[in-house]
Amino acid sequence: MTEGHVGVDGIRPPRQTAGMSKRRKAQLRRWAIYVATLVVIAVVVLSADWAKLQSVFLDPQIFRDLFPEIITIAAKNTVILAIFAFSGGLVLGLALALMRLSSVKPYRWAALAYIEFFRGIPALLTLILVGFVLPIALQVRIKQILPFLGDYGTPAVGLAIVAAAYLAETIRGGIEAVPKGQMEAARSLGMTNSQALRSIIIPQAFRVMIPPLTNEFVLLVKDTSLVFVLGVSASSQDLAFFSRAAVQDTLSGTPFIAAALIYLAITLPLTAVSRQLEKRSGDYTSGRKKRAAVAAAEANALEPGGIEPGNFGQAGMPGGNFR
Repeated sequence: MTEGHVGVDGIRPPRQTAGMSKRRKAQLRRWAIYVATLVVIAVVVLSADWAKLQSVFLDPQIFRDLFPEIITIAAKNTVILAIFAFSGGLVLGLALALMRLSSVKPYRWAALAYIEFFRGIPALLTLILVGFVLPIALQVRIKQILPFLGDYGTPAVGLAIVAAAYLAETIRGGIEAVPKGQMEAARSLGMTNSQALRSIIIPQAFRVMIPPLTNEFVLLVKDTSLVFVLGVSASSQDLAFFSRAAVQDTLSGTPFIAAALIYLAITLPLTAVSRQLEKRSGDYTSGRKKRAAVAAAEANALEPGGIEPGNFGQAGMPGGNFR
């Protein structure tokens, strides 16, 4: 068919263009990327000095000598420190989130200033402030204020202060994701704002927030590697401090590889759990929206002139299946 040909109905057919389709071009680009990646990997594998790498980073004897202390001391302290810091950050973050949602402007301004400040400076600097500046300014140490935390006190408080700034925004987003009708329904039952938040809003919000909170905990586990700046005792060494000391003793990079493997053993299962929880949370949210839509349609059916219950379809039209 030529370009100037007109169809039977007087409509000019689309012009036939030569060349590959967009889908075909995209496939070729993907294959080119795959091939280039394989070539780069092959070059690295073939050109690497594996004997030298093994002697410097994969010494089996040094790897064995790290156990069991790297598990019973370093990994244990890392997990305990992350739990303490996350717990403190969660409590402080919840308070900051409620202040951000408050109708009182000074509360909102104070919470916003805290969040922006501690999200804007490095976590390492926050640990230095907590570990060295505050004791000099207040003439008291964190360990004296929170003796039940022991040697974990100073690093846990420093990390909790940082975590709270991030958790506050996560919690605020979760609370705002709860439909406003939930608060209105609670108030209609005679609850105060605080009672509704405590009994209705926050429990629903935390169900939605579990996946991002899990991700925050994973990040906090990795942030424990910064506490070396505070100096710790031999019994409270985390993975990063323990591996750094072992590298200085052995003059080998093997302890770093061992610490990295243990970090992965801690964080990968948590990441998988977070992904599964996120999927379940999405299913829950979708189902909740569908139930809310059904309830709204049923309520509309009870109004004068409304459609009959059970006989409504898409866009509120009678008949059909509601999806």
